[in-house]
Amino acid sequence: MQAPPPEPGRPPQLVLPGLWLFAPSRDTQGGSSWLLEAAHSGLAGDLLVDCPGYSQANLDWLRARPLGGTVVMTSREGHGRCRRLQEAIGWDVLVQEQEAYLLPGVSGLRRFGAESRLAPGVALLWTPGPTPGAAVLHVAGPTLNVLFCGRLLLPVGPGALAPLRTARTFHWPRQLRSLARLRRWLPEGSPHWIACGGGLGALRGQKLVAGGAALLAGLDLEEGLNVPAGPLGARREG
Repeated sequence: MQAPPPEPGRPPQLVLPGLWLFAPSRDTQGGSSWLLEAAHSGLAGDLLVDCPGYSQANLDWLRARPLGGTVVMTSREGHGRCRRLQEAIGWDVLVQEQEAYLLPGVSGLRRFGAESRLAPGVALLWTPGPTPGAAVLHVAGPTLNVLFCGRLLLPVGPGALAPLRTARTFHWPRQLRSLARLRRWLPEGSPHWIACGGGLGALRGQKLVAGGAALLAGLDLEEGLNVPAGPLGARREG
């Protein structure tokens, strides 16, 4: 049976110089996908973080990118229609090895383990918890210092992100341990911005969360180990 044509959709919007946000995708439960232009990462091509909706607007826009690029998956929740997108634009796909089996038949599929350094200042870290192969991407480029956190953190209010335990969470204690490891792994003072891969509605119109380093430092992960569900709040004073 012939696949239906893509819906019209709308192209991504520029959030910061070199950083684009795609419209929420029904293929990823309303998740968010991002594109970082090559000039702002030091790489030879763009970085597309998670799969945007398979729309004609997105396909046309991505095909027009002059340098091509790589699709980086932060978890199985962001796979969407990865195979169809890859066939349409021809970019490589980079996925944590625990979830590579979920992408059979995808050409140009590359895997990474605990960590992967794509270039100076561009690195991936395996952060299991939300899913078995969840990962984050940190880019400390010439002009931007941003952490693409996937769904390790989710919006809980304007300017606020926190780990959330949901019915889809793979392993809650591992998620909190991954956050603790992330804090040790990031360079001091990083990130300046956090770009979330989940739905952004709770941010009330905001796209990025500023002050990422302070936000991560303020999470009380020890207390969270005893929280059965819901968001982790900031560390209490006193």
